[in-house]
Amino acid sequence: MKSTILSYFILTALLALVSSPTFSQGKGVSLNKIIAKIDNYYVLKSDLEQARQSYVQQNQKAPADCQLLESLVVQKVLLAKAEIDSVTVDDKLIENQMDGRMSYMIQQFGSEKNLVEAYGKSIESLKSELRTEVKEQMLGQRMQTKITDDVKVSPNEVRKFFNAIPKDSLPYIPAEVEIGHIVRLAKVTKEQKEELKKRLLALRERVEKGEDFAKLATEFSEDVGSAPKGGDLGFAKRGAMVAEFEGAALKLKPNEMSDIVESEFGLHLIQLIEVRGAEYHARHILLRPDYNRLDLTEPRRFLDSLRTLIVADSIKFEKAAKDFSEDKVTADAGGVIRDQQSNSTLLPHDQNMDYTLFMTLDSMKVGSISPPMDYRLEDGKSAVRLLYYKRKVAPHTASLKDDYEKIANIVMVNKKNTAIDAWFKKAVSDVYINVDPEYQSCHILGTQKTEGP
Repeated sequence: MKSTILSYFILTALLALVSSPTFSQGKGVSLNKIIAKIDNYYVLKSDLEQARQSYVQQNQKAPADCQLLESLVVQKVLLAKAEIDSVTVDDKLIENQMDGRMSYMIQQFGSEKNLVEAYGKSIESLKSELRTEVKEQMLGQRMQTKITDDVKVSPNEVRKFFNAIPKDSLPYIPAEVEIGHIVRLAKVTKEQKEELKKRLLALRERVEKGEDFAKLATEFSEDVGSAPKGGDLGFAKRGAMVAEFEGAALKLKPNEMSDIVESEFGLHLIQLIEVRGAEYHARHILLRPDYNRLDLTEPRRFLDSLRTLIVADSIKFEKAAKDFSEDKVTADAGGVIRDQQSNSTLLPHDQNMDYTLFMTLDSMKVGSISPPMDYRLEDGKSAVRLLYYKRKVAPHTASLKDDYEKIANIVMVNKKNTAIDAWFKKAVSDVYINVDPEYQSCHILGTQKTEGP
């Protein structure tokens, strides 16, 4: 087995690109020749092309075809071994992830109609493709976690690694910044809310007059995950749904319908189907506000007042973030934003940073707090935020004292690479791999054809 198997983090990044919900827009790619078979899994030529396009769409230079193909084969080996080792991902987690991505896509395109027109496929076809991609990505991630779960790094290993680096070869660390934010989401206008309530009340009345709740959910619900199933959400354990939804659902008797329920996802009509021990089975009709018409006046006013209190030192930024920020990812950490790749609180302050954020920080002083600024979360929700420029680290030569976290991450990556390599040495003997002769020069995973036991 060659030692050039993709490193842990490169592998993760490639899988994320390959498994992202890019679909095939318009006419798409019709290159459906099988170029690799791994047990019951296949890699198509169109998969290779889509992987390449994923890089192009993100303005990145794509790796060579052999490296791309190897990353695709690696993904399928992970899936094949997951099947052999009975590693699974809960269907509910897959549905939640799929629904979130689909909702984000719809928000990005403005409506389901726009999304369908852009890709030339029905919502059901897009969902089917996305569900498969999400399931495979989550299974691959679960296998990676299983492989490296026991890998730990001690302070002694970090010191030993750092001390082994020649002084004239110590890496140069570019400028970095630590920032935090407090986010308040755009609010539904009174007019919008009344419009949604009016539509839901009309649907409720139709059910009361004898129409089938499930049929109306299929036709009118804007929950892209459950609507095709008549709004059916399946069995959920208590605590799995948002409090407003669960509280209303559990007050109902089987086949009884709720009044209008408001949650962070929109407005619901809920019908309880069955309660079974600590689980309950419900369906719903969800109507969402038009995200392009949400009102930013109230969150902007709120943050402006909050900024005055923080600047006057009447409340610390970290406490304000924990108490008032509506960004769930950062609120508990006092609003501090972490790098998605390294999980570090220090972010590279260079051309790779979001341009708007880079220019905003360029006009701020360390320790200052911005006025309320328009912002859009990763899931597409409109919001307003305060930015806190907490500190800046000047460019410098790496040191154990100042860069311990980065050095520890390098040691961790190296140990995970070793674990990944050792795992693949065994895995390729456990599964059948056959690569098309067209790619025989690639020597995928150090072999062109191998059959497991």
